[in-house]
Parts: sequence; C-alpha cells; structure tokens
Amino acid sequence: MTKKKIDLKDIVELVDNGAERIKKFRREIHQNPELSGEERMTSALVAGVLEASDIEVTRNVGGHGVVGFLKGAKAGRTVALRADMDALPMQEKSEAEYKSCVDGVMHACGHDVHTAILLGVAITLANLRERLVGNVKFLFQPSEERGPSGATGIIESGALKDPDVDAICALHCFPEFSVGQIAHKQGVMTASADWIKIVVKGKSGHASRPHKSVDAVLIASLVINAIHHIVSRRTDPLHHAVISIGTIHGGDAENIIADRVEMKGTVRTFNEEVRRQMPDLIEETVRGVTHGFGGDYEFEYSFEIPSVVNDPEVDEVVASAARDILGPENVTAMRDPLMGAEDFSYYLAEVPGALFRLGTSNKEEGFTAMLHNASFDVDEDALAVGAKVMAWTAIKLLSR
Repeated sequence: MTKKKIDLKDIVELVDNGAERIKKFRREIHQNPELSGEERMTSALVAGVLEASDIEVTRNVGGHGVVGFLKGAKAGRTVALRADMDALPMQEKSEAEYKSCVDGVMHACGHDVHTAILLGVAITLANLRERLVGNVKFLFQPSEERGPSGATGIIESGALKDPDVDAICALHCFPEFSVGQIAHKQGVMTASADWIKIVVKGKSGHASRPHKSVDAVLIASLVINAIHHIVSRRTDPLHHAVISIGTIHGGDAENIIADRVEMKGTVRTFNEEVRRQMPDLIEETVRGVTHGFGGDYEFEYSFEIPSVVNDPEVDEVVASAARDILGPENVTAMRDPLMGAEDFSYYLAEVPGALFRLGTSNKEEGFTAMLHNASFDVDEDALAVGAKVMAWTAIKLLSR
C-alpha cells in the first residue's frame, strides 16, 4: 500500500504533541543565553536534539553554527529553514521562572524562540521522513546580532549546496502582533544596515581659553546635527533613510578642551542607490563642518547587512500555509517595510526565500514589551504556531 502524502493534519498533530517539549527547549535556551560568537552550549543542545531524531548533523559551521540534513524517502527539491541562536548584552528585567541565569546577557530579540521552533519543526519532519519527498536543511546560525555575520559563515561553508537549496524560509518574533497572528511581505521587508565611525580632531587647551584651542566636543555636536539634515535635505524624500549615532566618546577632564571625539553609528536605507550615496554625503558633511571650525576628521564607512528582499512566490507559499492553519483573518500582508535589519538577507542573495513575522504579544497576560527591551518576553503559545506554519511551509515548498 502506498503511503499517503503528508497533509496539514499530520503537521498539526505532531506539533501539538510536541508543544511542551518545544517550550522546554525555549526555556532552557532562554535561561542560558550566549552572546554572538559564543553559542557553545546552545549549539551543543541543538546538535544533540537533531542527532536524537536521526538527522545528519554538521557542527561548528561558520563558528558555532549547526546544520542538520533530513533526507526524504523520495528524491525531490531541497528546502532550507533557518534560525538564529545568539543573545544580547542586556540585563533581563523579569521575574519569570525561566529568566536568564547569565548576568548581563538575555534573549531580548527572541532567538531562543526561533531556535526552539526550528527544533520542533526538525523533530516533526523527521517523524514524517518515510513520506517526505525531497530534503530539508536546518540552519542554526550564530552571530546574527553582531558581526561578522554568522549567515556569511554558513553560506561560505557550502550549506546551501550539495544538494542545492531551492528555497529558504525563516521567521522572526513580532510583538507588534498578537499570538496567533502572522505578518508577511513581498519584496523589501527590512532596511540595510551599515556602520559609520567618525573621529573629530581638534586642539586641546585650557577651558578658560577656548580661542587658543579647537574644541572637538563642540565640533562633534555640530557634526551630529549636520549629518541628520542629510536625510531631510539631500536624499529623495520618497526613499527613506535613517542615520543614528549610537556612541560618542571624548574629553579627559571638565577643565580641558578636548582634542578628539569618536562617534559610531548606523545608516539604514531601503533603496540601494541611496545606500551607495551615503558614504560620500556623510563624509562631505563631516569635512565641511570640521574644516570650517579649524579641525580635522577621520571617517570610516562599512557596508554591512543588505535589505531582506522576499521572493514573491515563496512569500505567497508562507502566506498560504499560514492561512491554512490560522485562517485568513489572522494573516496580514504588511504594507510597509521595517527599518530594522536582518542578516537573513545574505541567504536571499543566494536562494529565493522569505522571512515572515510571528505574532508573540498578549496584552491580557502582560507580554507587551518590544524587541531589544530588557522586559521582552513572549506568549509561549506562539511556539506551536510558528512551528506549524514553518513545517507546513516546508511541505508546500517541497511539493511545488
């Protein structure tokens, strides 16, 4: 007797049966967060779970990354699913029983959720391997929050090859939406994110005699003000951009005029042409201000993370899978992209794919904090929702 094809009921039942185990994974990872490049315990947990499900495992990929390979009973397409594993350098403000046990480190961006969900998907699909047509690669990525990007390491390892990946999918926690809801978007979903470093050089002197010195602190303040006018006056208002200075350091004492101030920040855009214009626009502005006040400067611009650009066909498969599970009323096509960045974009430069957003908030239960907030947490009912949508998306992509 020929075994029947995998249907939605199979996915739902398996995920529901394993929901408590997925929750346990999430809590263990949440309690033991690891910063970018330090994901040793998390990757060991991931590899152990995959191996226990007889999934072929490759460890230490692109750092502490883990790649699982599930070969179906019949030859077919290959789909990749990705989760990131790293945490943020933040002190968690929570009284939850599963709060972080590591001082100054917490999962404030939901990567514990992403990893636990993908483990649940891997277990679910492994239980269906005898009816699986094609292959699934599970990419557990390190270093999403801080460079060098773990995505590039995964790609350079050849994880998208042999067999070649036909489509790739990932999800991200989205507290702007309630648990049980999904958001998706065709085309550009996130901004690019590039890094800048500006050093303002002056001439030190006594605070009582500013005319005998060149005040780097004053010039730095004018530089910050000036570069923020680039977006409002020197770029097309139809193409959004954001310049943000995140750090500023300078000066040695309150009665000494500083001779050096160092600033670092980010530049975010949706339009690639605007992105490529930014280094010249910013340096031109910095040069004009510093030289105009008798100072000098150093300037560095690093092109880092490109925009996430979802493939329309893969995005529609994600949306279709979500509608099957949650109903059309709980699946939203996002109108506008987000200014946040995501290095899933590197995979999309290689393979058609899509990133979708998983609703995680629940106002009645108090889960309302936004990402990168010290009080961030999720309604754990979102774990099963995410696992069902991702697993069913994989099946639908394999059957295309």
